[in-house]
Amino acid sequence: MKKLTRDDLYPLEKYAEVRPGFRAQVMAHKQNRKVAIGPNATLYFEDRMTMQYQVQEMLRIERIFEAEGINDELATYNPLIPDGHNWKATFMAEFPDVEERRVALKRLKGVENKVWARVAGFDPVRPHADEDLEREDDEKTSSVHFLRFELTPDMVRAVKRGAAVAMGIDHPAYTHQVDPVPAATRDSLAQDLSD
Repeated sequence: MKKLTRDDLYPLEKYAEVRPGFRAQVMAHKQNRKVAIGPNATLYFEDRMTMQYQVQEMLRIERIFEAEGINDELATYNPLIPDGHNWKATFMAEFPDVEERRVALKRLKGVENKVWARVAGFDPVRPHADEDLEREDDEKTSSVHFLRFELTPDMVRAVKRGAAVAMGIDHPAYTHQVDPVPAATRDSLAQDLSD
């Protein structure tokens, strides 16, 4: 999947005009790119469109219009665009109550390494987690992790042909799975892959 360049972005003034329609398009697109695993964990799968939206929003909020600032945002978010042989996701541990979240994040240390994705007929794939920076300390994990699931060429071909995909977490304190993920989600994730 092609990375974003400055030429792909709307200038701030133009983005203000197109933002309502673009935002609606992105929100609809994202509906098929999330997988809730149990009641408190969700994988949000990123792609070129979700990252363009993220960059545009950051430029808008921060009022960034100079080349250096735009390039910094692109350098931050382009690594989250899939490379054709992987899925990239933002993992979120979601606990609305602050105290419950604090306790849960202590119990969930290492959860980012216990997430898995499985293409039907293949072994589960564990993600490469938090390649940009460490998000866990001696006491607790973070509520947000960035994950990269590397698929073999055979897995890629299988997904492109419509193989079912399952996802789950097998952490001692949190064990849930979705088997299979909805077909619309699988089809959206198949678009991240190239033969």
